[in-house]
Amino acid sequence: MSGNNIDETTLRSRQTLIIGIGNPYRKDDDVGLYVARKVRETGLENIDVVEGVGDGIALLNVWEGASRVIVIDSVISGREPGSVYCFDAINEEIPTDLFTGYSTHSISVVDALELAKVLGKLPQRMILYGIEGNEFSLGVGLSPQVQKTADKLVERIIEECRL
Repeated sequence: MSGNNIDETTLRSRQTLIIGIGNPYRKDDDVGLYVARKVRETGLENIDVVEGVGDGIALLNVWEGASRVIVIDSVISGREPGSVYCFDAINEEIPTDLFTGYSTHSISVVDALELAKVLGKLPQRMILYGIEGNEFSLGVGLSPQVQKTADKLVERIIEECRL
């Protein structure tokens, strides 16, 4: 995990946790990390941001103690690049194939959510955002459509966190 080092006290006291998932060296796969980084830069209070959780199992420990979690990752569904999916991960079923296209994660976000449900380790509220990627080859930088959507999602998440 890169980004903030979060101690046990913080894990139990935070109100909102933003988790950005992705690979910064696979172009649009970086979108979750990008959004998380931009939210961190706002300096909002009562928010922790974690970038780059490399494994779905690790997510269970990362979100433990948070009352509200927002996860951002890239998706591949064939829709228009930059399209946004938003799921209430506590109350909605999430398509299992949506978050696994070019995943480098050994266990996907959806798999981690299902395991957390079975183990009773889900936070009170969890939102999962997926942004349709366009380019996943080696390299850095988001494609223009994904960049535009990512910037709008940063604004949306900031507003949600202020409520």
